Amino acid sequence: MKDMIKRLHSLLTIKESAANVPKNLEASRRLQFFTNSLFMQMPLARPVSEMLSFSVFTPYYSETVLYSIAELQKKNEDGISTLFYLQKIYPDEWKNFLTRINRDENAADTELFSSANDILELRLWASYRGQTLARTVRGMMYYRKALMLQSYLERMHSEDLESAFDMAGLADTHFEYSPEARAQADLKFTYVVTCQIYGVQKGEGKPEAADIALLMQRNEALRIAYIDVVESVKNGKPSTEYYSKLVKADIHGKDKEIYSVKLPGNPKLGEGKPENQNHAVIFTRGNAVQTIDMNQDNYFEEALKMRNLLEEFSQNHGKFRPSILGVREHVFTGSVSSLASFMSNQETSFVTLGQRVLSNPLKVRMHYGHPDVFDRIFHITRGGISKASRIINISEDIFAGFNSTLRQGNITHHEYIQVGKGRDVGLNQIALFEGKVAGGNGEQVLSRDIYRLGQLFDFFRMLSFYVTTVGFYFCTMLTVLTVYIFLYGKTYLALSGVGESIQNRADIQGNKALSVALNTQFLFQIGVFTAIPMILGFILEEGVLTAFVSFITMQFQLCSIFFTFSLGTRTHYFGRTILHGGAKYRATGRGFVVRHIKFAENYRLYSRSHFVKGLEVALLLVIFLAYGFNNSGAIGYILLSISSWFMALSWLFAPYVFNPSGFEWQKVVEDFRDWTNWLFYRGGIGVKGEESWEAWWDEELAHIHTFRGRILETILSLRFFIFQYGVVYHMHAGKESTSLSVYWVSWAVLGGLFVLLMVFSLNPKAMVHFQLLLRLVKSIALLVVLAGLVVAIAMTPLTVLDVLASILAYVPTGWGILSIAVAWKPIVKRFGLWKIVRSLARLYDAGMGMIIFVPIAICSWFPFISTFQTRLLFNQAFSRGLEISLILAGNNQNAGI
Repeated sequence: MKDMIKRLHSLLTIKESAANVPKNLEASRRLQFFTNSLFMQMPLARPVSEMLSFSVFTPYYSETVLYSIAELQKKNEDGISTLFYLQKIYPDEWKNFLTRINRDENAADTELFSSANDILELRLWASYRGQTLARTVRGMMYYRKALMLQSYLERMHSEDLESAFDMAGLADTHFEYSPEARAQADLKFTYVVTCQIYGVQKGEGKPEAADIALLMQRNEALRIAYIDVVESVKNGKPSTEYYSKLVKADIHGKDKEIYSVKLPGNPKLGEGKPENQNHAVIFTRGNAVQTIDMNQDNYFEEALKMRNLLEEFSQNHGKFRPSILGVREHVFTGSVSSLASFMSNQETSFVTLGQRVLSNPLKVRMHYGHPDVFDRIFHITRGGISKASRIINISEDIFAGFNSTLRQGNITHHEYIQVGKGRDVGLNQIALFEGKVAGGNGEQVLSRDIYRLGQLFDFFRMLSFYVTTVGFYFCTMLTVLTVYIFLYGKTYLALSGVGESIQNRADIQGNKALSVALNTQFLFQIGVFTAIPMILGFILEEGVLTAFVSFITMQFQLCSIFFTFSLGTRTHYFGRTILHGGAKYRATGRGFVVRHIKFAENYRLYSRSHFVKGLEVALLLVIFLAYGFNNSGAIGYILLSISSWFMALSWLFAPYVFNPSGFEWQKVVEDFRDWTNWLFYRGGIGVKGEESWEAWWDEELAHIHTFRGRILETILSLRFFIFQYGVVYHMHAGKESTSLSVYWVSWAVLGGLFVLLMVFSLNPKAMVHFQLLLRLVKSIALLVVLAGLVVAIAMTPLTVLDVLASILAYVPTGWGILSIAVAWKPIVKRFGLWKIVRSLARLYDAGMGMIIFVPIAICSWFPFISTFQTRLLFNQAFSRGLEISLILAGNNQNAGI
């Protein structure tokens, strides 16, 4: 009772006011979550001396460790530097930083570079706000700091209760110098960062190695594991030996070797990241190991609850004791851009509402990545924490959950503690990440782990497992395929005339059910349904009114376009992996998105996954508009097709809508010049896909390499021939004939067009001695075609509408022929037709690019569209800063002239 009275007196007499409440939104959010978490159910913590010991484990390859001054000052095309961006995103934190280093708020950035200490502090300040290894190390070392504080306070409390209350205010400084507290924390906590190529980086004098050494000097409990490659000569023959080493910084700041384990050979046989973890897991110690990615963060107040979390291993969570403790994540990149906020909200709904339900009552939660806490002894004796087989384990994290569940482990989820997590903030980064995950799920379908779990689960648990893993991507693919089947069915009814005849029969017989079935309408946008879990998460976390306002705000930020676009990304990569296999790791990058993405770069990334499919859907809708029969008129067509049009336009233009400065005229002109240079640049040995269309095209065909894959591609490409077969019978030149000869005549015309293509694709360099003759042949061919077209329109039933209709017929037919030709590339090359096929493919890519580029160019004529886009993509402070920067850059440029 005496202790409680003293604590109550201390709380009531504290001198705080509302003025001292943090104004920083992030500080308020952290305090709010910490306060709320104290009312959640969590186990009581044992004293530090009796708690379970644990390690934190982070894989690192070659990502950013610390931002250099050059990186902070480097400006993009708009004259915006990373430092300028951070100053505008975090204005209050920037003022606090200047106060800490005794600088005036109005000081120029160049004044900060006069002192070496200020330069280092500036680099650290910027790195702590990016997705860097320095931020992760600082966050994880809070565990050690928290244990030191708790150990120090426990020792004070046990020695003298009176002095404990008197010295409580000094604990924040004294505990770091207590040798007993430091020793106790070092016994219970170890932090290992496995930097696979640290030895190579150090040997080559890379800045990353120097930055890692700096982190070791500033954090004495940090350990670095890496693979050391030793070249030697034995018996006159070169020999290579591999060692797995663990080092720390000594008192002089030099690397001090702790362990060196000789390996039987090169450890990198499978996927890079899991192999990086597997070689260094032996250096972790303790009862538990927490896996942390290199773009995560931690908070001191959350580190105080780690003892409570570790007690979950001894709690009752069902039939089996926990083997993996799931931990909630907070995505800290949500304030960077609207895309980042979409990704952040979607991720938050999964790591809270989603994983909570998966854990209890469904009991199908797996390991979806970091920052889960593993029972170290359980997993290190059952195959480790990461599977590394090449390709099949491209999504290496979830296989740890499969492995744990198959071996009678129990995976739980706990929301009273959270860890920060950085996510992709640009559309290209997000698409690459989702493509990697979708491809990984495609490989999981083929894995024996999924088969075994499906066999061992009961029926209800099996269904839950299916829907929350590969089933989600399979259902996503089915959703898109349903749209295709629906539109192809409508197109068939329109072109064959069956739809009109059935509709007439239904009208005569008064069969309303049949009439309704023929006029089926999509009233809802399918992409929005993927956001439903996020909306429910908003309702549970923030209330109905706030959730409604957030949802409306996101709609104004075009979130529906983003989610619809993501639907296409998942479908493409999942489907391609199922058909051809070969999923691969895709490096996304973790920088700030203040860079304008060129048109050619977006085209390379999305051409086959979105643009081709979007144009196919648009073509189906145009044909249905031209030849379809609909009693409801324009309103009926709009209701029928608005959802499909939205999907097609989202797939075609989303990369440019969400592209910074994507509608500025000067940028558009530069993009067009860059795109044409890339399109017509000849490939060659050593030329990359980023430099030449030919090299990129060859890379895009690399996944078709098996006989089975060629057969499947051929079968899927047959759908493009439906257009020609249906459209030619609706042309006036056919005189409403249903004879098969009309179809064969259309093929004869197509053959003439291919001959014309062969003439125009002749390489002038190959006929250097016949340049005049070549030009004459091309000119005569062009004149003959134009004259024949004019005569046909004037002297035959052929009309201008027929010419337009023939385009609708021949464009998809040509694409179908091209798709089959590239699928059977070896045979086409053997017949010497590959150059013609390549010319046809270049023509199609040029045409698709122009269809997408022209609307962008038209929109860029209106300056207000660019201003609106900037407000759409970035928050208000950065929008103001961006405009000011452009004005200043323009003034400086004019002054220079």
